Order: sequence, then structure tokens, then C-alpha cells
Amino acid sequence: MINLHHHGATSGVTGSCHELTLTQGSHESGILIDCGLFQGQDEGRGASASDLSIDFPIDHIRALVVTHVHIDHVGRIPYLLAAGFDGPIICSEPSAIMLPEILEDALKIGFTRDRQLIERVLGLIRSRLVPVPYGQWHSVFAEGDCSLSVRLQRAGHILGSAYVECDAREGETEERIVFSGDLGAPHAPLLPAPQSPERADRLVIESTYGDKDHEDRERRRYRLKAVLEHALEDGGTVLVPAFSIGRTQELLYEIESLIHEFGGELWNNLEIVVDSPLAADFTRIYRDLKPYWDAEATELVRQGRHPLSFEQLTVINSHDEHLNAVDYLARSHRPCVVLAGSGMCAGGRIVNYLKAMLGDRRNNVLFVGYQAADTPGRDILNYGRKEGWVQFDGNRYDIRARIHQVSGYSAHAGQSDLLRFIQGISQAPQEIRIVHGDEDAKQAFKKELDRLLSSEVLIPLGS
Repeated sequence: MINLHHHGATSGVTGSCHELTLTQGSHESGILIDCGLFQGQDEGRGASASDLSIDFPIDHIRALVVTHVHIDHVGRIPYLLAAGFDGPIICSEPSAIMLPEILEDALKIGFTRDRQLIERVLGLIRSRLVPVPYGQWHSVFAEGDCSLSVRLQRAGHILGSAYVECDAREGETEERIVFSGDLGAPHAPLLPAPQSPERADRLVIESTYGDKDHEDRERRRYRLKAVLEHALEDGGTVLVPAFSIGRTQELLYEIESLIHEFGGELWNNLEIVVDSPLAADFTRIYRDLKPYWDAEATELVRQGRHPLSFEQLTVINSHDEHLNAVDYLARSHRPCVVLAGSGMCAGGRIVNYLKAMLGDRRNNVLFVGYQAADTPGRDILNYGRKEGWVQFDGNRYDIRARIHQVSGYSAHAGQSDLLRFIQGISQAPQEIRIVHGDEDAKQAFKKELDRLLSSEVLIPLGS
């Protein structure tokens, strides 16, 4: 039998971990697709180290396939290794470069501060990495009547992101099973849009925005412009809680294009601050991996533009510099945009900025990504427009700053994009499993799929 099991992202949008297993007699062989961190209260579990145990059998798992390096897809890999997993980690070539970087940061925050231990874990991870070019089949195992091969295709979500095609054979039974990972929206900056698979007998698909569509790129770009102009006029700071990979780089790209288009004294006085060593590292990696950029971004570089490295961009690395920046911007009236992690305001340097600046009406908070339930980011969105409060470290902070959300920079496909991805498959999948979404989003997406297709559409529970 060819079976699917889900060990995360079944009652929320984080903790992605899916299993494909071939069973012949008493013998099982399988792979995992992602092994991610739970955030907020997904699955009724928090994001602390005590909640990250691998609570499912792994003796038969032959390989881990990573769709992309966001922490909710890779954050439990150290725990998977600790549980005894000794197989390869298959991923795209850009992801192979970025995965140790993101896990180093995760290890320091949630695992240990012991530098030698961190280096041993990272060394083990690097030794297991198997970078696979896009569009190339890779055999995971072939034994007797059982075989499994995987192929990665561009997902357009972040640099290196992929959806995974799996060709599984068990005796006379052959199936192609596709795992979407996280799909990007068309026309997003920097990366080519995902193309539909040629075939999928079964499809496991994300549904983060299964109930809504994003603003188109031009509209969200001008909404971004309006928020920044407000900051310029009021001498305030725009705080952007941004994920280090993907969102930060897309925003820098768009801000550079606005400065280039509008220029003048007003825009030339705007300072852009990236206050995150990790985001700075990944911005450098994005610059180094220009061959994976889309045609539009490549043309800008050919023209001599530097969309991820421009004159008004400042990077803050040390903690002392960070604290000085918080204090200076809270007191000054200098217009500034600060991009800092974490994206859901659950920790990281953005928290210090929010504590110091949420109470000032001159300032703005701009959300550009999904905010999971029971995170401070969701609370600011829910209560900030009513001038409510948010809690950090047991203390209440009044929200007087203006709160904005521009969903198009979420890096996730909207409902119409997800439907196009599925309808682009030449023959509709026999079975579609909806994961990685809040309940309302999954139900709305299922309703649309039931209306449009004859496929069996399931919303699986966790294993």
C-alpha cells in the first residue's frame, strides 16, 4: 500500500511534516516531506523546545525532503536527528546553502548556546544534504518491487522553494503524489511563478490563503507607497515585522523601485534599516544567487540597479547597535523604515521596537505576512485598529500607532492562484488533501474545489 500520514500543519499553518510510506508485506519504507516548527498555538502546541519531540515512528524513514527553509518547515530537523534519523536531506541547490544558516539561528534560540554542540549539529546536517537541481528526478530507493523517486519544481515562494513530485511504485501499483509545500503568488518580485505539475494522482496542497485573494502587485505597491509617505510626512517610523527569508528581500526590492521611480528630496531622505543579522545574511545569499531570480529582476541588474543593496539601506548587526537604534528612533523625528524579525512579533528584535514605539501616533506598523493565532502579531492586527493593547513579557503596551496590512507580500498564493495551480494539471487529481491552513480557510477552499472538480477532497487530521 502507498500511504500518506500527516504529522503537522493539519489544524493550523505551521509545523509542516508529511509522510509518504510504501508498505509491502511487513516491510515499510518512507520519506518525510518537511519537519517544521509549531508556532503560536497550532496543534495545541507551542514553539518551545519541550514541545518539539518527534512523536511518530521513524525507523522506516529513508529520507527527508525539504520544500523550503522557513522555520515552520525545517525547525524540527535537529530533533529528528536526535531521534535517530540517519538518512539524506534532499532539497534544492539554493536551499542547501540556506538551510544550515537558518538552523544555526534556530539552534541558538531554542536548543542550546553551546557553540561546539551547534557546530556538531550543523556539521551533521551539512554532511546529510543532497542538493538536487530543479526538474531532475532523484531516486530515493529501489528495492525489488518497491521504488520511490522525487523531483523538485520551482514553487515561487522564497528562494530555493520547491514543490515535490513523488513517483511511487509498489508491485503493479504506480502513483504520482505531489506535495505543494508553500506556493508563491504570481508576479511576486524576484522569483518566477510556479508552474502546474504535468500529473498528480494525489495532491497535498497548502491553504494558508484558501479563503481569499491578495491585492494585485501594482495596488499593493501603491499601498506600500502610501504608508511610507505617511511616515515621511509625520517624521515617524514604519515598523515591519518581517521574516528573514523572502519577505525582507521582496520588500527591499519594492522600496528600491519606489525610490527609483519617485526620487526627489522627500524619498531621498527615507532611511531603510534591516535590523536582523539573519535577514542581512539571507539578503547577501539572495544577491549571490542571481541565477535563480526572475527575468524582471535580472534585467534591473543588467541596467546597473542594485535592488537588494542601495544607498539608503543600513544593516544593523550588533545588539548594542540595535538598542541604540531603538532609542534614537523612538526620540527622533527622522522618517525611517525598520525591517526586523520575527515576522509574527513572537520574539526577536522587532519586540523592542514595538515596546518603545507602539504608543506614538506618528509611527506605523506594517504587516506583510500571515499572523498565526495567539501570536502578538495577530493581537496587534485584531486590537490595534481599536487602539487596544498587546502584551509583551507580561506587560501591556497601548497601541496608538497606525496599523496596516498589505497581504500581497505574504509570499503565499491566494485562493485563485491555488485553484489555477490545480486546474493547470492536465487531468484532475483523484484525491486532494488540504493542509497548512486555518479551519475557515481550509473549509472555504474545499468548498471551491468540490464545486469545480470531481476529485475527492479531504481535510486530514494529524496522525
